[in-house]
Amino acid sequence: MNIAALRLAAGLVLASFLGACAGPGPEFTILSGSENDVLEPMVQEFCKSRRAVCTVKYQGSLDIALALKAGNDPQADAVWPAASIWIDMFDTARRVKSVKSIAQMPVILGVKRSKAQALGWISAKVTTKDILTAVEGGRLKFLMTSATQSNSGASAYLAMLATGIGKPDLIESGDLDKPEVLATVRSLLRGVERSSGSSGWLADLYREDARAGAHYEAMWNYEAVIKETNDKLFADRKEPLYAIYPEDGVSVGDSPLGFVDRGRGKEVESFFADLQAFLLKDETQAQIAATGRRVELGRAAPIKADATTNLNPSHALNVVRPPEPAVIQKALALYQEALRRPSLTALCIDVSGSMKGHGETQLLEAMRFLLTPARTREVLVQWSKEDRIIVLPFSDRVLWTATGSGEDTDQAGLLTKALELRAEGGTDFYTCGARALAAMKPALDAGQHLPAIVIMTDGKSQGFMTTFETAWRADGRRVPVFGVTFGDDADRSQLNNLATLTGGRVFDGTKSLAQAFRAVRGYN
Repeated sequence: MNIAALRLAAGLVLASFLGACAGPGPEFTILSGSENDVLEPMVQEFCKSRRAVCTVKYQGSLDIALALKAGNDPQADAVWPAASIWIDMFDTARRVKSVKSIAQMPVILGVKRSKAQALGWISAKVTTKDILTAVEGGRLKFLMTSATQSNSGASAYLAMLATGIGKPDLIESGDLDKPEVLATVRSLLRGVERSSGSSGWLADLYREDARAGAHYEAMWNYEAVIKETNDKLFADRKEPLYAIYPEDGVSVGDSPLGFVDRGRGKEVESFFADLQAFLLKDETQAQIAATGRRVELGRAAPIKADATTNLNPSHALNVVRPPEPAVIQKALALYQEALRRPSLTALCIDVSGSMKGHGETQLLEAMRFLLTPARTREVLVQWSKEDRIIVLPFSDRVLWTATGSGEDTDQAGLLTKALELRAEGGTDFYTCGARALAAMKPALDAGQHLPAIVIMTDGKSQGFMTTFETAWRADGRRVPVFGVTFGDDADRSQLNNLATLTGGRVFDGTKSLAQAFRAVRGYN
């Protein structure tokens, strides 16, 4: 055991002794980004030493930010997003106190090493223009989280804007009105092959795909998450990602930990201060640095550079400075409404007899949310004019199919038709999924949209999975399925099977169907 580890162990033993003398600590909840999951054991070890019960709830950056809006109860004592911008933009009541950076996490591009070799990027200085050239030439596609839902996507996007403008030191509002800048960023974002609302989930998707046959070839994510992904790829004997640090600009998450003042008293605030101080101790910082994260200079030595993967936490960066909150808000709205790759979304909505009552009420309220622009804009999941929406209500058969764009008038027409639905009949969402694939095919073949099938149901289909699976495999396995459960007796099992098959995910809508739909939109 090295000296730093011995000191840390001794400190925890002492803290445990003192904590035992002082009595049990508080119950303490942290809202955290998924990228911090590898650091949770350090948090839990400290909490154990204080006999405190600590709960870490992992949420996307926007979820954490929305919890801080005036009038909302975050139901947490601390927040730990990936970057301060989410606190600065949404905590207008300034309830978050004592914010300090725990680590620094650049968002970089990880490219499968053989692809990086083919592009001539091994040991080369790569710029955003080089990445754009590869995307426009059809030689590169990548995974990237939604810029409006996850910090890694927002960071990659803001870096694209800054380098397109040529001003990594400061983006101003007027810069976002320049057609040439928007054209460059729009072209870069055409390289997005899959999106998500979670950096951790995106990394898992890449690794699972590598196990299944290596379809994906690149991913924007945190430097440390690229390292964690490579560790798992090496363990699986799969090809690693090669780290690309764009020479002209990289955004860096500062991993801020802040206290949420909810009036729980000095004991809770004092506990937070001690936890934060523990995470910033040199010994703990050394442990954090060992995960591939960057820490304040002089606190701990970074991990050594790796020639095979090009990962190097000592690599000098041309850091993109975060714009003012108002500029970020404008940039994110621009991303959602005009710049991101448009979505092609088929909504299979369950109106079978088992949905009568509360389930039917939930469903109609969810459709009001999804197809009311004023409401979706509030949480940055609004449709763009280029998006395509297909609505397929089903019971034991598909009742009808209606298609529209993201235009406000089209949404209104789809909503009017959906609100006439009433629950009756049996349930077969497998057939609805197959019908959705057929309806999506013309747009799928054009290749301009990010596709997804969303199945909203209580999860009790009487049909056969082979009905969907046969059609899905015949169509080239191009469309992921996302399930949203609702109703009083929701069952996830059949939806989980579809999500596993297609590379999708299941969301719990039993408490808030509208919130579940907002989460789904981050994946499409």
